[in-house]
Amino acid sequence: MIDRQIPQERLELLWVLAYAAAAVFILRLVNLQVLGGAHYREIAERNRTQIISQAAPRGRIFSSDEVALVTSKPSFSLIYFPGQAKTAPEIDRMARALARPLGADYEDLRRNIYKAASREKPVRLAENLPPKIMLALSELKAIYPGVDVIVEARRYYPFGAYLSHLSGYIGKMDAKDWASRSRDKNYSMDSRLGKAGLEQMYEKELRGKDGGIYLEVDSRGKLNRVLESRKWVPGADIFLTIDSKAQAAAEEGLEKSISGKGAVVALDPRSGAIIAFASMPDYDPNMFVMSGSEKEGLPAGKTLPEFNVALQGSYPPGSIFKIITSAAILESGRVGTDEKFRCPGYYDAGSRIFKCWEKRGHGSVAFIDGLAKSCDVYFYNASQRAGALAIEKYSRAFRLGQLSGIPLSGEKTGNVFGPSARAAKKSYWFIGDTLNLAIGQGETLMTPMQAAGMIAAVANGGVFHRPYYVDRIVKSDGQLFYQGKPETLSRVQLKDSTWALIKEGLRSVVQEGTGQAGKITGAEIYGKTGTAQNPQGKDHAWFVAYATVNDEPSRIAVAVLVEHGEHGASAAVPIAKAVIEAALRSELPSKNKPAAAIALPLVPKLPQPATVPVRGVL
Repeated sequence: MIDRQIPQERLELLWVLAYAAAAVFILRLVNLQVLGGAHYREIAERNRTQIISQAAPRGRIFSSDEVALVTSKPSFSLIYFPGQAKTAPEIDRMARALARPLGADYEDLRRNIYKAASREKPVRLAENLPPKIMLALSELKAIYPGVDVIVEARRYYPFGAYLSHLSGYIGKMDAKDWASRSRDKNYSMDSRLGKAGLEQMYEKELRGKDGGIYLEVDSRGKLNRVLESRKWVPGADIFLTIDSKAQAAAEEGLEKSISGKGAVVALDPRSGAIIAFASMPDYDPNMFVMSGSEKEGLPAGKTLPEFNVALQGSYPPGSIFKIITSAAILESGRVGTDEKFRCPGYYDAGSRIFKCWEKRGHGSVAFIDGLAKSCDVYFYNASQRAGALAIEKYSRAFRLGQLSGIPLSGEKTGNVFGPSARAAKKSYWFIGDTLNLAIGQGETLMTPMQAAGMIAAVANGGVFHRPYYVDRIVKSDGQLFYQGKPETLSRVQLKDSTWALIKEGLRSVVQEGTGQAGKITGAEIYGKTGTAQNPQGKDHAWFVAYATVNDEPSRIAVAVLVEHGEHGASAAVPIAKAVIEAALRSELPSKNKPAAAIALPLVPKLPQPATVPVRGVL
């Protein structure tokens, strides 16, 4: 008989393997039930539930005088809940009946309903529905079971295009947005988020926590019942440094200008806080949240003017650049402040005649009169004494060719024009280049934001602050989340006598020179007009100015550009005057206080809705 007894060693090995397998099974069980219990319960819960999200109100945006410039209002979305099976003809009839009041494409609507029916999952058919179509939808609800409406919060810009280039707008999430936010539970593929301006820069702070209707589904994803309706949490409110009246004056002035195009930037020289920020043409941010029916009648394919002239427009500065040229002349010590140059209306450079804007000439002119009357011939002569390199040096000191540092995307640097810049291109520098440089022509380019920074630095004695527009951010529970504060970027080092002479010259510009239209009773105005040659059409008009009241430090400096405005004195000066009067309204005599350019009532807080049922919302 053959002995088939298993050796003891093999038997022990089998027991070891059995114990090991049992240990692995127990460890896996512990991992599933204890260590990963919460995770797997969450997955199971997600498989058991579906969510119809309800967009929370984004945080409001207020001006410095607490006018609600951007807010939210109740909005309605159409939802289809698949129920009992429907035949193809029934779905077609439903899609056709809904397409008419929604102003939607029948085929797209029909496709979405078929998809929802085949997957047995709810689908959002339309959003941001205006009240005028709600009656029609309420009648269709009674005819087509499964069609319902939920209330959400819709972004709303109560004053339309007002401050649009700063506030920005929101839009639907695209593939790029979803790729970066797909793991964020507060976003879904149909969420809206900031696309430009404040809405984009402060998306995280403005976005609230969405609410939603939680639905129970079976293993096949079929709807069983409504579990609950969770409330939303509003986003944080942003309080700007923008003065609503000064902003209104800036926008109204640009809109009524000769071209209706340009920019206004007003800063507080003490801190860099932005008081007004306007760019024309502008756009209505409500366009980006309109429903299909609301867009009926609008021009097809219309391009909205999103170009921000204040930050992205680079222009020859013309005679406002003479402020920088003055700094170079006075600091060089090569031109006496009382030294006069004769202006016959032109300057003979040998190979070319350079004209003064005043064809009759200014006669014999020293520095103060040269700046006050903006005499080109004076600056032609004095700039050659100072040298082009000195002018280029102070161009850089006044931050030309650099970003202002404002927290907005798309800002341009302008362009510094000078011998070293030309040498870098391995090109020659001619006497005509120096003459063009002296009066802000040639290749020198400046943005309105840079012009505002330049005149603010003159007002405060040479300090460049980072421009900022957010004063504070407050959470929905009232907690202060952020407080804006000044930040110094650089300083222009000039002799006290140089600053004093430049300021005296700027005061003379308004008192007896080219900027007399900018006089304001009760305030001392210092400014400089500019007319920049434009090879593409009519000249651009500039004016930069700052104001003081009762010898106190200036709290407003403003730069105005009117595209194709032809003359700074006639096109740009009145706009700057209106902005300054609006900003200083509480300090000026009553007869100088401007009437409100537009009515800006306070907008109340959007109330938190009660639990929203899936049926019978209307």
